[in-house]
Amino acid sequence: CPDRCVCDDQLVVQCAGQELTLFPNDLPLATRQLIISNNRIVDLPALQLNYLSDLVYLDCSNNSLTEISESTFGNLRKLAYLDLSFNTLLQIEDRTFGPLASLVMLRLTDNPSLGEIHPDAFSENIALQVLDVSRNNLTALNISGLIALPALRSLGLSGNPWSCDCDTEDLCLWVQIEGYKFQDEGQTVCHGPPELAGQRLAEVGMQLRADCHQGLSYWDYLFFIAIGFVIFSAGTVSAWVMGVLMVLYERYSKRKSEEFDSEDEDRGGIVCKTPFRALDSLRGLIKSALEYHSLKRPLKNPPPPHTKNKQKPGPTHTERVAPSLSPY
Repeated sequence: CPDRCVCDDQLVVQCAGQELTLFPNDLPLATRQLIISNNRIVDLPALQLNYLSDLVYLDCSNNSLTEISESTFGNLRKLAYLDLSFNTLLQIEDRTFGPLASLVMLRLTDNPSLGEIHPDAFSENIALQVLDVSRNNLTALNISGLIALPALRSLGLSGNPWSCDCDTEDLCLWVQIEGYKFQDEGQTVCHGPPELAGQRLAEVGMQLRADCHQGLSYWDYLFFIAIGFVIFSAGTVSAWVMGVLMVLYERYSKRKSEEFDSEDEDRGGIVCKTPFRALDSLRGLIKSALEYHSLKRPLKNPPPPHTKNKQKPGPTHTERVAPSLSPY
């Protein structure tokens, strides 16, 4: 058991009010409850703290802590209760409490310098039921991560200098709709602007909705008209350019096609003239041969060899015609 601390059989280590400036050493590894409140500790060493993997309850309230990070609680997966109130924390970073999968109650009250909480600081704490950030220096709070917490049933926001403007519109509407979740809802009031100072957040939600979502002004309409004209002009010019390019391309393609056809005709004419001439000559030779063959065939009924009036036989039909067919 550490010096100036009390350890009991229930695995509880009590080190409260001992004017400690450093985190206690030599803590039993099986410790389940650690109370180090009302000291002057300025830092929580991640290496020593993460050895306490069975820790369920941790009270660090009323010390001088200025910074915590994701690595601070990296191995405390069983931790259900964490109290960091009455310290001097400046901000809560992204996933600071991400490793605390079993965290049920978190107290972050009375840190007068705490002015910023990252929207995803609690996004992984699905078991979180009670969250208290009262009496800090918060002027706005992004609730996107908080709304998604399925088990959240109590949220403390009072005592902060809330600025009731468009940045807190969602927060004010949430308080108005689900006011039963908020501790001291009556004391959760606006600090500014002056015309809303002192009014409860639940009362100004609808007013902020109306003020932050006003209709378009005259200049807004002119702006949209100008943008539309520019877009229309750009589209028209683009269409004209594309049309000109398409026409030029069609003309070029047609011209090239005609040139190719002309070249093909020139080449085909030279090749085809010679075969046709040869075919005509062959037809003429065949026709002449057929005529010559028909003239040399003998007559079917020749005249008798002896007649009363013998006359000198004249030339036969074949003899009359044959000389004309002689090539000489």
